[in-house]
Amino acid sequence: MGVNIAGRSFLKLLDFSSDEIRYLIDLSADFKRLKRSGVPHRWLEGKNIVLLFEKTSTRTRCSFEVGGMDLGMGVTYLDPGSSQMGKKESIEDTARVLGRMYDGIEYRGFDQAIVEELAAKAGVPVWNGLTTEFHPTQMIADMLTVRERFGKFEGIKLTFFGDARNNVANSLMVACAKLGMHFCACGPKENMPSEELVCTCKSIAAQTGGSVTLTDSVCEGARDANVIYTDIWVSMGESEELWAERIRLLSPYQVNASVMERAAEDAIFMHCLPSFHDTKTTIGASIAQKFGICEMEVTDEVFESPRSVVFDEAENRMHSIKAVMYATLK
Repeated sequence: MGVNIAGRSFLKLLDFSSDEIRYLIDLSADFKRLKRSGVPHRWLEGKNIVLLFEKTSTRTRCSFEVGGMDLGMGVTYLDPGSSQMGKKESIEDTARVLGRMYDGIEYRGFDQAIVEELAAKAGVPVWNGLTTEFHPTQMIADMLTVRERFGKFEGIKLTFFGDARNNVANSLMVACAKLGMHFCACGPKENMPSEELVCTCKSIAAQTGGSVTLTDSVCEGARDANVIYTDIWVSMGESEELWAERIRLLSPYQVNASVMERAAEDAIFMHCLPSFHDTKTTIGASIAQKFGICEMEVTDEVFESPRSVVFDEAENRMHSIKAVMYATLK
């Protein structure tokens, strides 16, 4: 029986089976071939979607807008100041209004409970562009990138370095467990995923042939890893006052040449972006001035190296988000 997720919301990967996740990755690869070949695919012409952004973004917004237009849809973008949601109008009421005007709703913002409530009340598919807890659209792009490099998921070890409590690390752990990969979180003990989520993912991995490991040892985390993954040390929406503490806590887990040397010979470096690998941003320059460091979660040497696939990964956001929209709206 073929996979069919039409009419469903895309809120977190825990809601989807391994086969359904693989289907979305396959569909992403198909859309990538169509896009690169210049083959039109306006398969959702006449539909309209709205993008609710309480947190700004480059890749997520552009992926939904370009992907939506490639599929023939009308796209409305609402930034944090363009909607009354949560201020003058409840989330429930916003969902019921937008669900009568649009065929699909994207939400990027804060608590997972918000996107869950939107989905419960809208009556149309809702897509999670990022919440505090999960980042599922990023995962389809990431897993497509992994498969492009290794041709498989089974047996691949992916190690996340840094603050393993964040939405990207949580989602990577789920994705790896679902696909039979070996996930390792490498960071301070106090920055590990919740025990509940770890237990859930270990149970899933036991069925798929994968595994979940938590360690504060850089040597153990890097050893034989096929994928080295990291993220910025202070996530969007968190206080800037956290920089001093995060730099102190996470500097030992910076991805640098030494880490890559300990990884597998064919290891790649991944990052969901944006990245503070130099001082060419206002935040990067400010951190350098305040704390005397010019690189944070990853060195410029690694970021710009042939092992880095961060821009393949970024491009794949567009193809994977297009796959999610098409699969749920077709």
